Amino acid sequence: MRHTVSEITLSNGGRGLLVHVPNASVMTFDINFRAGEFLVDPNKWEVPHLMEHIVLGANELIPKSRDFQAELERNGAYSNASTSIYDITYEAECADFEWDRVLDLLLVAITRPLFLEEEFKSEFGNVQEEMASRSNNHFRRLSLEMRKELGLLVKTDLERLKLMHNVTVDDVRAHYIKTHTAKNMRFVIAGDINTRRREHLQNVLETIDLPKNGRRYKLPHEWPKQLDHSTYIRNKTVENLYFYIDTFMKRRLSDPEADALNLVNTMLTETLYSKILGTARERGLVYVMSSGLSQTRDVSNWWFGAQVSAKNAPALMNIINSELKKVMEGKIATSDIDATKQYSLGRFQRSAQTVSGTASGYTGRYFFDGVIEDYYNIPSRIKGIKKELIVDIARRMFADNIWGFGVLGDCGKQFSDQLREQVAPLWDIVPKQAES
Repeated sequence: MRHTVSEITLSNGGRGLLVHVPNASVMTFDINFRAGEFLVDPNKWEVPHLMEHIVLGANELIPKSRDFQAELERNGAYSNASTSIYDITYEAECADFEWDRVLDLLLVAITRPLFLEEEFKSEFGNVQEEMASRSNNHFRRLSLEMRKELGLLVKTDLERLKLMHNVTVDDVRAHYIKTHTAKNMRFVIAGDINTRRREHLQNVLETIDLPKNGRRYKLPHEWPKQLDHSTYIRNKTVENLYFYIDTFMKRRLSDPEADALNLVNTMLTETLYSKILGTARERGLVYVMSSGLSQTRDVSNWWFGAQVSAKNAPALMNIINSELKKVMEGKIATSDIDATKQYSLGRFQRSAQTVSGTASGYTGRYFFDGVIEDYYNIPSRIKGIKKELIVDIARRMFADNIWGFGVLGDCGKQFSDQLREQVAPLWDIVPKQAES
């Protein structure tokens, strides 16, 4: 959608983006605090998650959670909240005609929660159910177990369930006071933000009922370590096996590097005709496969994962090995790069057909490190990706020799180790070529 974006710095220390989408029929609000699990005692890991469940509930204006939700959503509005290792984000979306009413309710919930003991007990049970449900997600369980072994800041869902009983409503209140300050607040608001609305939004956010002290907490340092074994989780109920491959580079990606790595990632797994997934499906080896990029404060991560039968797993590892080796050796056809660019351009155009889709193009990066994406320059960035950079950044992602391989299933630790050994040569390609 056509839009303009501007950053405002509030007199109380908060900062955020206003995304003006002319004639939009809805408005969206994303309000973020650096308040995730890294800020609490590891034995009280679930404090932020429990807080997130309670904040959009009973408050000084409407002292019952169900009544508050009914009032906020009565004209079809939507609200939710999410917790990560780093942040808590509150969000709402509503029809344009009631944007100010919904915003006022959202801000009342964020600034004047009651943290009632009875609601804490209710949400405690709801979070237990949520964690138990998540623990049945085999990909999630494997990923968390691997990242724990790699030394990243994480706890498994089963660990979190056990630690929940250490948390009291007083812990939640203390964490709220520590983290919910104006200086720790970031926001992205999108919709038809004309001049009068902009003035109103700035005034409301500058006078928000949050303490003016506090600070925006820095992201934690996380340094993964090399694993010399496969992470194996036995689950006798799983017929196929689930696997993940993680490789890390000991620094953050630059924007051009991220563009290049995203492009080759798409080329390898994101379509039914991609190099890894397309080849594997052509041979009847796997139904679907995923891969992606992530970054922490200190490192960059490239991962691959799929569910596959034990009999097909070795052949799939050979394809992964072969196709990644081709990339690192520069054996990429110009026609494949051009085709992937066209696909990426089309996907980019589709990603912002709604106000919320447009806003999400800014929230992830802005909340993470304060960078405002140059949205309208993204097509030029995609078109400008060069083969040399694709090869270089793919090689660099394996050069530091920090990686992990994990399997969940009933194939046995020995078989898991054998699969790991099949892909292990990928981390030898760069050093060997450098020596020659």
